[in-house]
Amino acid sequence: MYLSTCNRVEFVFTTNENLTNAYLVKFFQAFNPDWDSKQIRFATENCSILQGEEVILHLFNVASSLDSLVIGEREIITQLRKAYEDSKQMNLTGDVIRMAIERTINAAKAVYTQSDIATKPVSIVSLAYHKLKSLNINSNSKFLVVGAGKTNSNMLRFLDKHGFNNFTIFNRTLEKAEWLAGNVNGIALPLSDLNNYKGDFDVIVSCTGSANKIFTEKVYSQLLDNDTSRKIVIDLAVPNDFDRQLTKQHNVQLIAVEDLKIIAEQNLKERGKEITKCEKILKEHFEDFKKAFHLRRVEIAMKSVPKKVKDIKEKAFTEVFAKELNELDGESKEVLDKVVSYLEKKYISVPMKMAKEILIENRQ
Repeated sequence: MYLSTCNRVEFVFTTNENLTNAYLVKFFQAFNPDWDSKQIRFATENCSILQGEEVILHLFNVASSLDSLVIGEREIITQLRKAYEDSKQMNLTGDVIRMAIERTINAAKAVYTQSDIATKPVSIVSLAYHKLKSLNINSNSKFLVVGAGKTNSNMLRFLDKHGFNNFTIFNRTLEKAEWLAGNVNGIALPLSDLNNYKGDFDVIVSCTGSANKIFTEKVYSQLLDNDTSRKIVIDLAVPNDFDRQLTKQHNVQLIAVEDLKIIAEQNLKERGKEITKCEKILKEHFEDFKKAFHLRRVEIAMKSVPKKVKDIKEKAFTEVFAKELNELDGESKEVLDKVVSYLEKKYISVPMKMAKEILIENRQ
């Protein structure tokens, strides 16, 4: 199974070979035949290798976001599930990885539902939306958006998902504004038109890479056009696009990125307090996994028993006791067949049950 996220690339696989340097070279050559020797050497020298039970513990921590850049972000569990489904669709995964991922997702769900690790938002976009929502704005509010980068794209996706749909988007590169406008059914305009924009607005969302303020007194006053009603400005840019001094001169509620970062850090600390509880949850699921995994290995090992028993029965009837069976009358044959069928079922079920009981006793 192949997993790629914002800060990791992982390969999950089963093999009977030792993970020597030679094996890793062969593995990465197969993964990407276009890599040269320098790239393969970099991969083999810098990869981390986990084996056996530590793989499962690692997957549990990854899916539960305990091993993520941002603790408590649920997106990783979706990425893990999709990675497995994609790999399964390409016929890359087998029974071991199936069981590992199913148990991993169940463990992660337990962490998110039985702890508060994901209750307080820490992403800037999420915090900005929650702050905006707390101001009780109408769903038909008009948004003036400046910038069409990743941050504003995520912000508009949030807003669009929650019923806001009136967006006018300005960007230096018009094509990017048009792309973003197409995703949220908005209007795209070049940034150069901002100074002369005459449409009204309720909320400004701005995030550009400009070193200078986008919203100066002159620009903002022109946009207001003597409108004195309250406006909301979400400034997610670093450095800021909106001059804070404007809050003293106009009726504006400013939601700035530096204020959101303070809240994010506080919430992240609160999430950190939940880690001990989460680790306890994962430990319980890990013990359950080990038990289930060993039982599954017994089931697989015993899969050949039914066929072997049937083969023995067939040989007994057709070769070993064929002469004696031919001398029996129909009623006797019928009784014998019932007795043998009963014994056959017991010989299949009893060893399986005994093996499981022995396994459980040994583990205890």
